[in-house]
Order: sequence, then C-alpha cells, then structure tokens
Amino acid sequence: MSNEEVQSLDTNRLAGLLKDRRGKLSLRQAAAEADVSFSTFTRVESGSQPDLVSFTKLCGWLGVHPSEFFAPVAAKKPTGIEEVMVHLRSDPNLTPGAVESLEAFLLEMYKKLARPIEGSQSVACHLRAANVLRPGVPARLS
Repeated sequence: MSNEEVQSLDTNRLAGLLKDRRGKLSLRQAAAEADVSFSTFTRVESGSQPDLVSFTKLCGWLGVHPSEFFAPVAAKKPTGIEEVMVHLRSDPNLTPGAVESLEAFLLEMYKKLARPIEGSQSVACHLRAANVLRPGVPARLS
C-alpha cells in the first residue's frame, strides 16, 4: 500500500442530494433528466454505490463536482519491513524465486532482531472469557 491518502465515496451524501434535487419529480422523471436508468437512480438514491459513468452523470445533473463526494479514510501506514518487501517485489533484477528467498530471509532476521517499542504494552483476552471476568475488568482492558 502506498502512502497516498485512501478515499471513500460518500454514498449517503450523494443519496441525500439526489433526494433533495429530485424534489417532487418522480423517480422515472429524475432518472430521465439525469440520463441514467430508473433502477440505477433508485439504487443510488437508496445509498448504493454507482458505476463511474452513472456517477459522473448524476454529478452533472446535481451540478456538483465529483470530488465533493470523496472523504479521506485512515490508511494503514506500512511498516519498515513492508516497505522493503514492496521494493524487493518491484525490482526487475530479481526473479520471483529470488524475491521469495530474500523475503523469507529478511522476515526471519527481522523477527529475531526487532525489539518492541518501549512503553507499548498489549493485553490479549479471548472474547469468550469476557463474561467470566469480574465486573469492570473488560472495560479497563479495552
């Protein structure tokens, strides 16, 4: 995964704007005006994600730029070892077998040499055990 920001389509906002723009028009009239099928308009107004062509037509009908419907989503930042693996896989000088060998070697060495970050503690508790713990313990563990 790259360090670029991941984006997610805000289908709820799109659906809300479609309902507002449609007003007293019937679904069929609104779909015809927007140049999309009745079923597509109905699905999108209900919160489903449209295909790209329908999405751009609906944005045009709404008079809203498509970028208005995208919201950033928290992306997982790759670890150092994951970044190394990405570079290995993209190296044209390495065969797939060589990449596998290097990955196996590096992961093994990483497991042996990497130290946990100080001050970072983790507690594992199986969810089935939560109902037998003393009152308040599950909340304190989380």
